[in-house]
Amino acid sequence: MEMSMAAGGEPVEPQSLKKLSLKSLKRSLDLFAPTHSLLFSPDAESKRIRVSCKVNAEYGAVKNLPTDQGRAQGKGAVAPSTTLALPGTQDNKDSRREGTSNAIIPAPVMLPKAPDSAIPGKNTTVLSIPGSSDRFSTSALMERLPSRWPKPAWHAPWKNYRVISGHLGWVRSIAFDPGNEWFCTGSADRTIKIWDLASGTLKLTLTGHIEQVRGLAVSQRHTYLFSAGDDKQVKCWDLEQNKVIRSYHGHLSGVYCLALHPTIDVLLTGGRDSVCRVWDIRTKAHISALTGHDNTVCSVFARPTDPQVVTGSHDTTIKFWDLVAGRTMCTLTHHKKSVRAMALHPKEKSFASASADNIKKFSLPKGEFLHNMLSQQKTILNAMAVNEDGVLATAGDNGSMWFWDWKSGHNFQQEQTIVQPGSLESEACIYALSYDNSGSRLVTCEADKTIKMWREDLTATPETHPINFKPPKDIRRY
Repeated sequence: MEMSMAAGGEPVEPQSLKKLSLKSLKRSLDLFAPTHSLLFSPDAESKRIRVSCKVNAEYGAVKNLPTDQGRAQGKGAVAPSTTLALPGTQDNKDSRREGTSNAIIPAPVMLPKAPDSAIPGKNTTVLSIPGSSDRFSTSALMERLPSRWPKPAWHAPWKNYRVISGHLGWVRSIAFDPGNEWFCTGSADRTIKIWDLASGTLKLTLTGHIEQVRGLAVSQRHTYLFSAGDDKQVKCWDLEQNKVIRSYHGHLSGVYCLALHPTIDVLLTGGRDSVCRVWDIRTKAHISALTGHDNTVCSVFARPTDPQVVTGSHDTTIKFWDLVAGRTMCTLTHHKKSVRAMALHPKEKSFASASADNIKKFSLPKGEFLHNMLSQQKTILNAMAVNEDGVLATAGDNGSMWFWDWKSGHNFQQEQTIVQPGSLESEACIYALSYDNSGSRLVTCEADKTIKMWREDLTATPETHPINFKPPKDIRRY
């Protein structure tokens, strides 16, 4: 590199950018270092203008009020006091007892009191405005804003009171009788067993599937039981004859879930062929195929009004379907993992969806995201159910069952299932759960081939099991 020539003809050595920057920093330091610790003297006029602006902004509406003489004339009618107390001297006590309620009344200087004298239930802090004099400083008792997050209602803890053995394989599905007298379970031993709800005794065993039974539903208007399994078959059982009267053919792979429409004779099934199929119960006709998911449809429920069908899939999405047009109304993409379970609230227009990343709550009919549950179960969630009291139960692959308050998303109980003797520890897995029609009993179907029944602990009180709730600091919007 050639060296540049100065005006006098002397060579000038080229300097690096780093060296030039350091030289500039040194010049700036030499220039400003002598005055670094010197502060500007406060300007009295500026301070006066600033204080007067604050006073006008805060108290402009109440500066020009009636004098003591005018207040004395209206002494007869005294309204509830809405006065703002300002610090003052003790001599003004008499004038504070007289007059109307809309005046600025001088008060003694307020000092922070001991904790004993605090108002119960109120969290207060003394705030002072800087820039005013010590004697007449503006102080006010400001109440701290409470958290906007709803407080959880107290729920009694749930406990296991019965274990039923009878199946020879994993218990995969459950459905309750509308009369709340019995419930049925489907298993990997290819049978459907019907149990008495009160005593837990076996009433009936139905055989006919050639693979594990993954979904069950009992009709509220007919004496029909519907079942679906990995053998691609969807069957309709007549419970008066205890045999299959119809089969619905069309699925190209295993059927993982099914649901009955609450008001019309329509059956909905979803499976590994990524399609939710709509069937006419009476004629076995395949009405339509709701296509749009990219992976297995593993959860579905139906409603009387639009969206009449809601499906969850392994493609991490939830879709709302227009049943008449047979097309998607809305797609929810909030989850990052497979949506294996959903639960529709029996009273509110909302539902919850469970995934390995989170449990989320959505409103209906628009599908607006409400909030996440406040804890993470950190396992694959296979099933969830909610009762009318707002107790949401979720069950996982590791045998954990957590209970949540529906309104606030607070996790108030964590249970771990116990495998029956002779089973592997890895079989501590819950595949399905459901409340009975009263919402007072919960039945879980598990991988150790048992059915466990749960109910609330009637001896528990808010004193013995207090709520340990801390509202979240930030409200996530996704």
